[in-house]
Amino acid sequence: MSSPILISLDAMGGDHGPSVVVPGVRDYRNRHGGEGVRFLLHGNETAIRAEMVKAGLTDEVCIVRHTDKVVAMDEKPAQAMRRGKGSSLWNAIEAVKSGEAAAVVSAGNTGALMAISKLLLRMSAPGLERPAIVASWPTPKGYTAVLDVGANIESDAAQLVEFAIMGEAFMTAVHGVAKPTIGILNVGSEDMKGHEAVREAARLLREGGFGLDYYGFVEGTDISKGTVDVAVADELLGKIDEIAAIRRQTAMPLEVFVHGALCVAYSGQCLTSESLGGRSANRGQCAQACRLPYDLVCDGRDVDLGDQRYLLSPQDLAAYALAPDLIAAGVAAFKIEGRLKTPEYVANITRHYRQAIDTAVAGRPVAFTPRDVEVMELSFPRGFSPGWLRGCDHKRLVPATTSAKRGVRLGTVAEIRRDRVAVDLVGGVKRGDGVAI
Repeated sequence: MSSPILISLDAMGGDHGPSVVVPGVRDYRNRHGGEGVRFLLHGNETAIRAEMVKAGLTDEVCIVRHTDKVVAMDEKPAQAMRRGKGSSLWNAIEAVKSGEAAAVVSAGNTGALMAISKLLLRMSAPGLERPAIVASWPTPKGYTAVLDVGANIESDAAQLVEFAIMGEAFMTAVHGVAKPTIGILNVGSEDMKGHEAVREAARLLREGGFGLDYYGFVEGTDISKGTVDVAVADELLGKIDEIAAIRRQTAMPLEVFVHGALCVAYSGQCLTSESLGGRSANRGQCAQACRLPYDLVCDGRDVDLGDQRYLLSPQDLAAYALAPDLIAAGVAAFKIEGRLKTPEYVANITRHYRQAIDTAVAGRPVAFTPRDVEVMELSFPRGFSPGWLRGCDHKRLVPATTSAKRGVRLGTVAEIRRDRVAVDLVGGVKRGDGVAI
């Protein structure tokens, strides 16, 4: 008789740890019978065994490996890699590295899971750079594998091709599809649509000799129809695809806000402006409570924020690089903030967006030089961000280090002498400019 397959589980992962993970083992056995499968549970042995008793599981089914160390749900991936050794998550992954277990499962910190897995297990095939998270989407034909669904904020063309290769392997190994069809999720099925990365990925899949059955571009509705077996998705597509989906459902022209200050609340309904500033945030009367520095208290203890104290202050939205994608999605008008701004600001920003629109309509890539971006920043530089249009990245939207108009970045201090400072410049500077260090 062959040896049972061993599945390594991070029993402390997720919001509820063993109280959910252990019953999950029981439910698996009830549903699938559990023949030829055992589970290796990592975490607090007392807590795990207490749940095993409730679930009716014995040592014949579960092996318990004790550790008191846990990777917290809010821990950054870099911290988890430095400090996570010996934790339930680390040990669960290491069991796969050693060959003891065939697979690892964790409901814990996703970023830490991906980072530690790549550190310990490496990529399984040469030439693959980044792991991806895949979701099996039920369809009338079976399943469509969708990836990446959260491991990467944005991906270039080569990485999208990697996702296609991994998606094909997943569908064959997990769902038994001999020759999966591959599609790239886009704002439309036409070849000219989408941003440069997806268009280049499509070309590589058509011409690159990867041996994949490439179908072409697919839209969001194709996933649930089962049009393809594997749908490759860039994080960017989720947000602009929503705009495209709205456009398909209405004949009304769509206007999208593309440049200016972002509100942390629904515009005009900010209660912090009323409570701290004594006036409504609407009609240009906002008290700017989001631009203040804040202290953070967790469970009665002050949290050391370092220089990140502007916790509610977003950078300004700047979507000039996304002009082709927004136009392809059916957007009819770009909205640029002009209220309480100088004529110079309006002329400067509008001119650059006119340039981006004309370039996109002509079918050419929109590529602003660092000098172009610097010229826009000089009008009102609070820092630029694509907002949510490139996906949800809170730290990109709110770096939290400043909130005021601050000028453009000149460079990095390289050396300090008595009365002189040497700076490695990345921007232009001239006599009479004010400089803050």
